[in-house]
Amino acid sequence: MEITRSSSFLIILLVFVSSLVETNAYYYKNCYAGRCNGKYIRCPEECPSSESNDPKAKVCQIDCDKPTCNAVCRQRKPNCNAPGSGCYDPRFIGGDGRVFYFHGKSNEHFSLISDSNLQINARFIGHRPAGRARDYTWIQALGILFNSQTFSVEATKAAQWTDTVDHLTLTYNGDSIALTEGTLSTWHSPSKDVKVERVASKNNVIVTLENVAEILVNVVPITKEDDRIHNYQVPNDDCFAHLEVQFRFFSLSPKVDGVLGKTYRPDFENPAKPGVAMPVVGGEDSYKTTSLLSHDCASCLFSQESSSERDPSTKMITELDTLDCTKFSYGLGIVCKK
Repeated sequence: MEITRSSSFLIILLVFVSSLVETNAYYYKNCYAGRCNGKYIRCPEECPSSESNDPKAKVCQIDCDKPTCNAVCRQRKPNCNAPGSGCYDPRFIGGDGRVFYFHGKSNEHFSLISDSNLQINARFIGHRPAGRARDYTWIQALGILFNSQTFSVEATKAAQWTDTVDHLTLTYNGDSIALTEGTLSTWHSPSKDVKVERVASKNNVIVTLENVAEILVNVVPITKEDDRIHNYQVPNDDCFAHLEVQFRFFSLSPKVDGVLGKTYRPDFENPAKPGVAMPVVGGEDSYKTTSLLSHDCASCLFSQESSSERDPSTKMITELDTLDCTKFSYGLGIVCKK
């Protein structure tokens, strides 16, 4: 009789655990220290998984930017109103959560992130209508250097935007990447440290640099409504297809630089004045590089020698100030630990 009771208890326990596994998936992400330490975080019922075959479906993520550090449902596309984003012409939100604009110049390249083991540059496109004092600019391409490798993602030029056409071009070490069209189509580098995954069948990808960064990319045009509102005076032969991006970094150093990178420094003081409708940050001369995949700007920190193996005496920002939110036993939720 005692064996029967024990067996019944085990069966009930297994059924209970199985039901939790099905409805409480996990999502791996870093969270700021002091907010989630030792807490088990379960995904909402409306988005129990961190992946989905539906490009419009929301997935489970840990919201590291809120004091409660709850699991939330979000789309797997750039959020232009969240930290680490670069959208529009171009409008950035720094690691400190503050909005700023960096206009640069059309057909030139600028360092967005420069660290000892990571360099991310952006190529700007745009034009200057008659009577304007500066160029209207947008991010057309990203060039990435890390682990002695190069990677690029670009929006191809189009006179007229067509949703049925994929406007993305990808390269790895100078060679074109053939990424099959279709949701969740995936490409890996030979060493598996670079992953590219389509979020939708066309024009949306997530680029993951192992233990370094995750980059959400979306290709969009300048629409007629955009042109009307902002008076861009877009010519008829170019819709200025460009990138909306959002970065999530896992191992930046306290000395990180770049247009966006410097906002992640622990001692960063934002020069943009609070309350200004359009705070513009300059410094083009400090961040300008000679090409999409070069690291020769005045403030660049990247070096091929330190890319493969960072100096162990340099502590990462994530080592000092973040927690690791990883899968808990049996998939019951998420636990954040130092």
